[in-house]
Amino acid sequence: MKVAVEQAGSEVALRAARIILAERDLTSLGLIGGSPKSQDQRVHQATDLTEYDVVMTDAPDPAGLVEAALDAGVNCVVWADGEELELEFGERFAATGATLLTGANLASGLAPSLAAHETARGGEVMEVAIAWTEPGTPLRRGEPIPFPDPVGARWAAQRETDGGYKAFAAPISGDWAGALAKVTSAGTEGVVTRVVGVADQAAHLEALALAAGVLAIDLYAPGAHRPAYAAEIYLAKALGAGLGVASYEMAE
Repeated sequence: MKVAVEQAGSEVALRAARIILAERDLTSLGLIGGSPKSQDQRVHQATDLTEYDVVMTDAPDPAGLVEAALDAGVNCVVWADGEELELEFGERFAATGATLLTGANLASGLAPSLAAHETARGGEVMEVAIAWTEPGTPLRRGEPIPFPDPVGARWAAQRETDGGYKAFAAPISGDWAGALAKVTSAGTEGVVTRVVGVADQAAHLEALALAAGVLAIDLYAPGAHRPAYAAEIYLAKALGAGLGVASYEMAE
């Protein structure tokens, strides 16, 4: 696997690159617009995107790199949400046989994928909710969300979503972050509510979300997708890269 990395928005892409360096099948890691400081012989400066299998970026506005990846005919994974990117580039990526994965982050990647994983366990799904943290002043009222420690329970505000679930965002100060899915379903054992969540240092958690998209990219169909399109694959890669998950269930 050959990966090109653009660190443009924060330290997320750099941390994701370090996670990917632990992969045995990585043969080349190219830095876009930067000079390598690693002693790892696989790390070098990227000059030609056609030499890579996938490019990734943490840029808030990744359209430029997405266009460059499309011109090079290679896969592209972006940390930022990208409904407009999907509409603009989806068909063009499909036509070249490449994949664009948008929203490889905590809110649009890990949280919906946790929900999709739980709903796939079977039973009649009655209610689904996802939640995530984001930087900001903590709320004093709203929807109570039981994130795993060290984030802990937080108040959250409801957000609009185009998925078949409720979504909540919990502002949080400090270095920690979390994501959670809550699924209530009916089966042979009655009505059961399952809660599954993750919590870790914020930049590391976002980096895991981005790295998982890169590691799973070959298993997505050509075109534009979000991580939850293949939630099991995406989560498996995140878990393999070190994501820790806490879960419990409540019977009614």
